[in-house]
Amino acid sequence: MDDHGHIGVRDLRAELATHLKRAEAGDRLIVTVDGRPIAQIGPLEPEGEPSLEDLVALGLVKRPKNISQPKRAQLSQIPIDVSADRIIQELRGP
Repeated sequence: MDDHGHIGVRDLRAELATHLKRAEAGDRLIVTVDGRPIAQIGPLEPEGEPSLEDLVALGLVKRPKNISQPKRAQLSQIPIDVSADRIIQELRGP
């Protein structure tokens, strides 16, 4: 299993009781086949907001391809006589 709660189906079969106890304790485990998420094991009553991992496992969102943070403009660098459209275009890049 990796750091994000992913577990391969082979490991799940070998240690099923252990992983079910973890789910009962509140852990969410994402079951993978060949590295592709296919199922989720977790508590019956989810606590709090769903995580990105939860949403990916449910197929509701895709993992971002680019995980770097977008460039943030500093207010002192924005000229007064430039349109908002041009500023947005420059922030988004080519």
